[in-house]
Amino acid sequence: MRLTLLGTGDAIGTPKIGCNCPACADARQGGKSQRLRFSILVESRKGKIVIDTSPDLRQQFLRQRLSGIDGVIWTHGHYDHYAGFGEFYRVQNKVDVYGIQETLDYIDQYVSFLKPRYHYVKLYEPFELIGLEFTLFKVSHPPVETPAGVVIREGDTRVVVTSDTNTEIPEKSLEYMKDPDLLIADAIVPPHIHIKKHMNSEEAMALAQKLNAKKVVLTHLSHLFRPHHIESMFLPLGYDGQVFEF
Repeated sequence: MRLTLLGTGDAIGTPKIGCNCPACADARQGGKSQRLRFSILVESRKGKIVIDTSPDLRQQFLRQRLSGIDGVIWTHGHYDHYAGFGEFYRVQNKVDVYGIQETLDYIDQYVSFLKPRYHYVKLYEPFELIGLEFTLFKVSHPPVETPAGVVIREGDTRVVVTSDTNTEIPEKSLEYMKDPDLLIADAIVPPHIHIKKHMNSEEAMALAQKLNAKKVVLTHLSHLFRPHHIESMFLPLGYDGQVFEF
């Protein structure tokens, strides 16, 4: 199993339009503070799956030299997690997409012209794709009613993706998330800032400790962090193109 962080930015990405903060300045100079919007590529010997389709999907596919995939998993219906699906136009027809019914029905309003093949899955019920086991679990990302995180399993190896969430994750979900080899955690802002819909970096690191994660990487990051080369000395910040292999 191989995972690539295609995009590690929040909904606006870094650099933010019109901003000249230190992180945005570093991003414009080509530093690792440059962040496209959130997507993850999951690969096995049998195929490729993308978790969430960032608005920057075209650029991400070009960077990775991808010409097609075997499916998409959508975690929730926010713009920055599905809007790039339109980039499949004239590239790949009838893409297989997976998610809970509420999420797929909402996104269908915007992407139905591409005629995706919908596969409704239920929370906490494993399903197999490309020889890997995936399970969606409920997180907390108001006002979304049923946002989902993802557990990916291959043999004894487990990767947990929180997707967008605050700290109010249901106990049932926490049980499914326990003891991951890698936790990919939402951490949109530094510790001194609190946002109702997301975890900050301090909360994300506390979650990693609670789950007994062997390794953690923070993603969905805003421009409010210090430049990557500075902040990454203190926190395990992800960066675009970062690869994890198991």
